[in-house]
Amino acid sequence: MADEPTDEQVHRPPSKTRSTVEWIVVIGGAVIVAFIIKTFVMQAFFIPSGSMEPTLAVDDRVLVNKLSYRFGEPERGDIVVFARPETSPRTGDDIEDLIKRIVGLPGDSIVIENGKVAVNGAVLDEAYLPAGTVTQNGILPCTAAAPCEVPEGEIFVMGDNRGNSQDSRYIGTIEESTIVGEAFVRIWPLSRAGGL
Repeated sequence: MADEPTDEQVHRPPSKTRSTVEWIVVIGGAVIVAFIIKTFVMQAFFIPSGSMEPTLAVDDRVLVNKLSYRFGEPERGDIVVFARPETSPRTGDDIEDLIKRIVGLPGDSIVIENGKVAVNGAVLDEAYLPAGTVTQNGILPCTAAAPCEVPEGEIFVMGDNRGNSQDSRYIGTIEESTIVGEAFVRIWPLSRAGGL
């Protein structure tokens, strides 16, 4: 009959080297997973300006779904983060990404008159704006006589704070290829956390 294992044989503690290697593997795996998620799936962004007020306030934090437009097309009303175009004026900051709302899609004709935005001849229902919001033309006027046409592969974006937003009225349309993803939830401050 075989000898029974002693307590020492059954409960032998793992070596320090093995424990160290296991921790390195666990931490390394976590770092790789976090990198993959941030690069390809979702990323947190902070809001640096008031251009999207009152929907998003300065220093809010949002999560951006980077897969949104790999499997679907941008839609009017989506809030998107995109790489800052060269046409966007610099004010000494180092902000590389901007956040705005999609107002026009490829092929759309945009007209801004009487404080309202019309897309393809129909006044846009912008329930996300505070009552009484007036939208003015910018450097690039979009008038009935000369509408702003959205080229294929591009979008027309505007900030919800129509009086203080450097958007497509000033910087032109945005290439769809520069979209980082769709902002879908506010995660900070906790008192205002929720879907967008």
